[in-house]
Amino acid sequence: MTTAGPLLVASFLFLATVVWLIARAWRQNGVLLRVAPTAAPAGSVLPALTVIVPARDESANIGPCVRALLAQQYPSERLRIVVVDDDSHDDTAALVVAMAAGDSRITLLSAPPLPPGWKGKAHACWYAVQAVPANTGWLCFLDADVRAHPLALASAVLSLAPRHELGSLAERLIIPCGLYILGFSMDQARIQAPDSDEALCTGQFMLVRRQAYEQVGGYARVRESICEDLDFARLLKRDGGTVRLEDGSAVLVTRMYTGWSTLWPGFAKNVVDMLGGPVRTLVIAASAVVLSWCAVLLPLIAAAACRGGAHGGCVALLPALLGSGAAFGLHLAGALHFGIPWWYGLAFPLGYTAGALIALDSIRRRLVHRVEWKGRRYA
Repeated sequence: MTTAGPLLVASFLFLATVVWLIARAWRQNGVLLRVAPTAAPAGSVLPALTVIVPARDESANIGPCVRALLAQQYPSERLRIVVVDDDSHDDTAALVVAMAAGDSRITLLSAPPLPPGWKGKAHACWYAVQAVPANTGWLCFLDADVRAHPLALASAVLSLAPRHELGSLAERLIIPCGLYILGFSMDQARIQAPDSDEALCTGQFMLVRRQAYEQVGGYARVRESICEDLDFARLLKRDGGTVRLEDGSAVLVTRMYTGWSTLWPGFAKNVVDMLGGPVRTLVIAASAVVLSWCAVLLPLIAAAACRGGAHGGCVALLPALLGSGAAFGLHLAGALHFGIPWWYGLAFPLGYTAGALIALDSIRRRLVHRVEWKGRRYA
């Protein structure tokens, strides 16, 4: 009986926590409005727009990315595409040169050597803005691993979260769990509120008025930031601008990483910023591991106690099974949403455990002031 009492308490706490987390994620699911592909109304005049694509060693992505931009249903005389080759060591630049030869909307720039104190993407974006046409009213910063629906630019708002393509074991284990963590841990409605100093955004697609960009000083103001997109969005919002992140899954698709070798360093470089600092990251990572494994172990422990004759163990089995069933159901639904095999919905404890190790590595890299990404090391 002495072990059954704590087990009963643990089972009810587990069930209550799972229900609360699912309810919280459900409420936040409606915060981001889904942007549908929509053509501009007949007779409307779309603003002059320049899409800036920073690219470093993106030979696998740059072709599909630029071709999708060329296919935009946007007036050709008002659309320009600037690709910034950020000291690539592959044939990224050559691929862009070949495409530019057949379409005058494309411009290729070669970013100069990275100045002291700058981070690579911030510098590439800042450098590109210096070369955009004078009549450009809007700037769109787009990652090279994003492919846009033909109506994406005509439908867009400030920042759009794309749909994720998940190909490898690493992506399928980690990315769904990471997105769940963000849904559980962030109060998106509060962050998106106009009176909040915080902001939600993704640097994969950011559309901003050129006037607003220049008014806050552009990417030069966040030159030292690892998470430059989020810091830039905060800068815009604190200057009085309107900053919104919306659901762009209907008009954008991305595959950020292709396996452990790119996913681990990709997340480790900025997960600390995404989760709100080292202490909060540590708490969230530990909580995710404990709760995910409780979904597996608590019903087994309660069943063993019940079989051993502990009445409290039999009572604890019901809330443990309910909590576990809800957790597994949520992740099975996630597997269906991402279009990956259903059994990944059963493997989520492994995903959260691996994600926690990435989070610990992210904290370590910040403490020793050594963040590495695409062949560069930032202090």
